[in-house]
Amino acid sequence: MRVLLLGANGYLGRFVADRLLADPAVQLTALGRGDDADVRFDLSTGSPGALTRFLDAVHPGVVINCAGAIRGTASELARHNTVATATLCESLRRSGCRARLVQIGCAAEYGPSQHGSSIAEDAVARPGGPYGVSKLAATELVLGSGLDAIVLRVFSPTGPGTPAGSPLGRLADSLRRAMQHGDSELKLGGLGVQRDFVDVRDVARAVHAATLSAAQGVVNIGTGHAVRLREAAAALARISGFGGSLLELEGPPPLPRQATGGELPGGLPQAAPYPDGCGAWQQADVRTARDRLGWRARIGFEESLADIWMEAACRM
Repeated sequence: MRVLLLGANGYLGRFVADRLLADPAVQLTALGRGDDADVRFDLSTGSPGALTRFLDAVHPGVVINCAGAIRGTASELARHNTVATATLCESLRRSGCRARLVQIGCAAEYGPSQHGSSIAEDAVARPGGPYGVSKLAATELVLGSGLDAIVLRVFSPTGPGTPAGSPLGRLADSLRRAMQHGDSELKLGGLGVQRDFVDVRDVARAVHAATLSAAQGVVNIGTGHAVRLREAAAALARISGFGGSLLELEGPPPLPRQATGGELPGGLPQAAPYPDGCGAWQQADVRTARDRLGWRARIGFEESLADIWMEAACRM
């Protein structure tokens, strides 16, 4: 099976590439903006005609779109997430390759949800920020394209390679700095937020399963279990061997200044959620992934945290 992967150098894309390269039945071609891509092409600025000619030449059976942006202005997010997806869909419609499209969506498309509830794929999407809006628009383009397509709505990916600006990445980095400085106390804010953290290697398994499946439409990829950042902080402290105490600042977390979090007044680290506009709670209903893809999360949260800490510790 010939597979074309877009965004192979991104956080998710790297693990998807590794998973596909381990399958001897897959012939993988990476397309992207970087010099290390097999073929250089920028979806956000390239023409559908040029991409169509490439698709007709390579003739992939599956196209996986892991490309996109999680931070930037509203116009930048729209260009990299929405316009890029429109270019891809139009190119696939024009092409004679008839490839299946696996689009990587995100839980930010849903927006806020009721505490204690599990979000199913038929929930009304009400994204609370420009990132979620840009990804939802991309999903709607895919669903309305008439292509053989599936959208995997990934909840909060974590594990090795977790970006330093993500909630868990910031927690690990704060612990690293506290241990380096010999601090006996670490002050953190925003620990009441709960998210469905799914290991990035499990996400890669889900993408692989989607390439082999005939399932279409939207499928949630998560664990089905929300974890409070307070619990994650305590687990990371235990894994790291931090001997000090964690002091949780009271009150709701202030809005992050940047797309990957921010700081509390006075420069204190904040374990703020992704700027997804999803409020304090998010948990996936994962029955569709189980029933239609034969997939479920396998890697435990503690293992993901241990891998995050291992990378943070290497910077000590």
